[in-house]
Amino acid sequence: MSLISEIHSPEDLKKIDPSMLPQLCAEIRSLIIDVVSKNGGHLAPNLGVVELTIALHRVFSVPRDKIVWDVGHQSYIHKILTGRLRDFPSLRTYGGLCGFPKRSENPCDAFGTGHASTSISAALGMACARDLSGDDYNVIAVIGDGALTGGEAMEGLNHAGDLKKKLIVILNDNEMSISRNVGALSSYLTELRTDPAYSRVKADVEGVLKAIPSIGTHVAKTVGRLKDSLKYFFVPGMFFEDLGFKYLGPVNGHDIPSLVETLQKAKNLTEPVLIHVLTKKGKGYAPAEKSPNKFHGTGPFVVATGEKITKKDAPPTYTSVFSKTLIQLADKNRNLVAITAAMPEGTGLDAFQRVHPDRYFDVGIAEQHAVTMGAGLAANGYHPVVAIYSTFAQRAFDQLLHDVAIQELPFTLCLDRAGIVGDDGATHHGNFDCSYLRLMPHFVIMAPKDENELRHMLYTATEYEGPCAIRYPRGSGVGVPVTESLHTLPIGRSERLQEGSQIDLWAVGTMVEAAKLTAKRLRAKGLSVGVVNGRFIKPLDQEALLEASRKVKLIVTLEENALCGGYGEGIISYLNQENRLGDCRVLTLGIPDEFVSHGKREFLLRDVRLDEDNLVERILTAYQEIEREALEQ
Repeated sequence: MSLISEIHSPEDLKKIDPSMLPQLCAEIRSLIIDVVSKNGGHLAPNLGVVELTIALHRVFSVPRDKIVWDVGHQSYIHKILTGRLRDFPSLRTYGGLCGFPKRSENPCDAFGTGHASTSISAALGMACARDLSGDDYNVIAVIGDGALTGGEAMEGLNHAGDLKKKLIVILNDNEMSISRNVGALSSYLTELRTDPAYSRVKADVEGVLKAIPSIGTHVAKTVGRLKDSLKYFFVPGMFFEDLGFKYLGPVNGHDIPSLVETLQKAKNLTEPVLIHVLTKKGKGYAPAEKSPNKFHGTGPFVVATGEKITKKDAPPTYTSVFSKTLIQLADKNRNLVAITAAMPEGTGLDAFQRVHPDRYFDVGIAEQHAVTMGAGLAANGYHPVVAIYSTFAQRAFDQLLHDVAIQELPFTLCLDRAGIVGDDGATHHGNFDCSYLRLMPHFVIMAPKDENELRHMLYTATEYEGPCAIRYPRGSGVGVPVTESLHTLPIGRSERLQEGSQIDLWAVGTMVEAAKLTAKRLRAKGLSVGVVNGRFIKPLDQEALLEASRKVKLIVTLEENALCGGYGEGIISYLNQENRLGDCRVLTLGIPDEFVSHGKREFLLRDVRLDEDNLVERILTAYQEIEREALEQ
């Protein structure tokens, strides 16, 4: 008999006999493996929290009680148990379930997440709202040991301990975030995991003291210092208790009875509680247990072997080209150093670490620290290359502005996953980096048209005596030959690819290929269309722009970034300052003022009208309007 098919709400879960829960865990794991093998997704994090999620829903009652999943990539089981079983095969597909908690998707998703280290702050806000309203529901934050290294998590712990609100924080400790954790806090938690003596000794000491006739209880109360000394000596759990949390654990995260018992204890307390839960990332699927980092976020794979399903003979990825080029540059330039924020494999810096380990730094989930640490290196003679996903670099806005740009430091920011990334959705698209970097004085911003140009841009940036950013997309390159020799690009110079006398398409990054295809179709309609690879989002090629504005009737800008504050706005602003907009129209095409959902990239480009059909239609319509107005005059 299938148990999972009988669960339509968390209340149905509570009716299942405890002896049947191992079967339910196995069914859930099987379903997740099957769906993720087809759709891709975050496999290992979810396999590790099956028992924990079941225990949470056995003890608490959502949506009244609030569960906040830090990052949210481990919320698949939560989705299955909260009425979304039938829709689960649509996970991460266009129009289907989101791969992260989403408030608009289900009332049991108490808070939308996608970036790390936010859960404790959000949960504390909910606890404050509860108390202000005179309500009595429970608030639980589930945070991984990797996310606990983020500064916001520490801020939340500090404030929660000070306010003394009723709040439960579950530390899901699987020794990994995406890659193996680094830093003092990781070592601290390792000590906690491996030394169970504290709980045993604490209980033994209190038991012996309280057993002394007449004076036992009094003596137990007066030896607080001794008890605290024992805590410090045996286990560093005092860190959390000194912050104002009651510390419970470590607890076996795959033992449902123990989890339920501990959660019930925490539920009955009126103070902040931290439950330290030990789980195994990828549990129940051998390939994921063996290589949890490879199955943290994965594309489709063969279930029997764990082998990834990839396109044969696909061009190298932008990430791999960046990685190889940086190593090549560092071989010759001893002043180059590389920094990542807990994403060595994702950014390609794992290869750099193997070749130049002394010049490689993984700072953990701490993008702000990564940038300012890089600024410190730059201020003392080194050139840092800081590789961060575009969506995560947003977290270091102030550091980029204040610590890098103001000081005009030699600093290269490499923004992987720029633009629409697809299945992970709104929290992971890199659609805003041009906008927030363009406003920073001194920053040079580049976007390569292909993987070969990325190499030359990286060389240009590392030779430049100031801050540079290079944005490039996820996935494979265009497929052009990659030249071995490197050369610098003249700062702020565009590249004209095709001539035209009526329309000029000015594109950057991924949109250059789209511009070439669009121009071909417009030419088939009898129009003379030029194509320019903008290359530099900042500074603009002012001379070439002025020349284009004198020659054509319509300049079209194409970018895979938000229109608000983007490349197109920069061009309009410049031409307006030069009084050129009266002679030439500018049509800006990019991502509209909205958040883009999840799904295959081609569907999302169609939704924001940046696919080839829409580009042709929009440009043709704009040009025909210009022609009509000319005839009417």
